[in-house]
Amino acid sequence: MVGILYSYKGIPVTMPALSLILGPHPIFSEKAKAVTEFDEQLQTITQDMIATLYVERAVGIGANMVGILKRIIVLDLQENSIADPQIYINPEIIKTSHDTQCHEEASVCFPGISAKITRPRTITLHYQDLSGASHEITVEDYPATVIQHEIDYLEGKIFLDYLSPIKRHMLLKKTLKFQKRGSQPLKYI
Repeated sequence: MVGILYSYKGIPVTMPALSLILGPHPIFSEKAKAVTEFDEQLQTITQDMIATLYVERAVGIGANMVGILKRIIVLDLQENSIADPQIYINPEIIKTSHDTQCHEEASVCFPGISAKITRPRTITLHYQDLSGASHEITVEDYPATVIQHEIDYLEGKIFLDYLSPIKRHMLLKKTLKFQKRGSQPLKYI
């Protein structure tokens, strides 16, 4: 698929989207490796991930969700219906609040299912940008949930891992059935 997918800082972006890996798949239990090269290839990977994010109507994507075992997440919360893609290289949660929140979580890689997951309400995140510069931010509420969800993928963990074995098994069967039918819901974390 090629065409204008979105505008980044006022510049129309045209590129193909990457293919999603559908779960269950072994890649989702593997830990992603740190990014050490901040080069043109990293720029291409992140732009392709952003394109995939929009094509799949997702809120966030971890690199292993598209078959790349690197510590990269992209997200866009589309606040006020305005595209604002964010890129986090080598993200690491360095502090979490004791206060928690519960959100219904889903994933484009596990279509047709969702589950209520409790996570810390506030996180402090250390990450690098595309040039390799380090940053630290504090994030709360729904954006904190999205970031934690995507970082879990990089850690070899999925949102279903927070559930009881019985509930997890039931939802995995349901997503496989859903995938077999070829249906796709519209919006995911």
